[in-house]
Amino acid sequence: MECAKRVSRREMVATGAAFTLTALAKVSPASALSPLRPTPAQTEGPFYPTALPDDHDNDLVRVRGQAAQALGTILHLEGRVLDRWGRPVPEALVEIWQCDAHGIYRHPRAPHQELADPGFQGYGRTLVDQKGGYRFRTIRPVPYPGRTPHIHFAVLIPRRMRFITQMYVAGEPLNERDFLYRSLRDPRDRTALTVTLLPADTLEPGALFGRFDLILDL
Repeated sequence: MECAKRVSRREMVATGAAFTLTALAKVSPASALSPLRPTPAQTEGPFYPTALPDDHDNDLVRVRGQAAQALGTILHLEGRVLDRWGRPVPEALVEIWQCDAHGIYRHPRAPHQELADPGFQGYGRTLVDQKGGYRFRTIRPVPYPGRTPHIHFAVLIPRRMRFITQMYVAGEPLNERDFLYRSLRDPRDRTALTVTLLPADTLEPGALFGRFDLILDL
């Protein structure tokens, strides 16, 4: 599932346009019998923040007050929050949290806090735009004991729901040994949670780009 070619800004725009056309097609009368398949839910895990960090914006690579940026490979991650009919959910709040380049979460119960990267935020949140779009600047997830690389996601819809899942990286050899990834018995569920990361030097030298769309059962 990995791809070796570099992704250009033009290709990203074209991909976004194609996705938009697909989403529009989904809301036509002809699609009424074929709603989108909801993104599978997964566990929150033990390291959701007990308190929000002072800096919790959508750029996890820069922490307010720290001179150095986070260790690791920069990842520009974006996507859309849609309902089952391909319509954007503009009121959604998207949260992500993940371990740093050393495999350490910013959490009081996570081991080796003394070795945590002070330049990595660990948690971020952002409101989607009117088209349901979100963006994060973070790092490529890394493994830690017992888990394949992944990023935790939560989507909060005020007064309606809180949806939780995890995003995985295509081509990671540890995926097939990860108990949560293996719990996805349906290949369509694995596809929905597995993202191909492409080189994206046009966005930032040495960076990667990934797209992860979230379909809510609304």
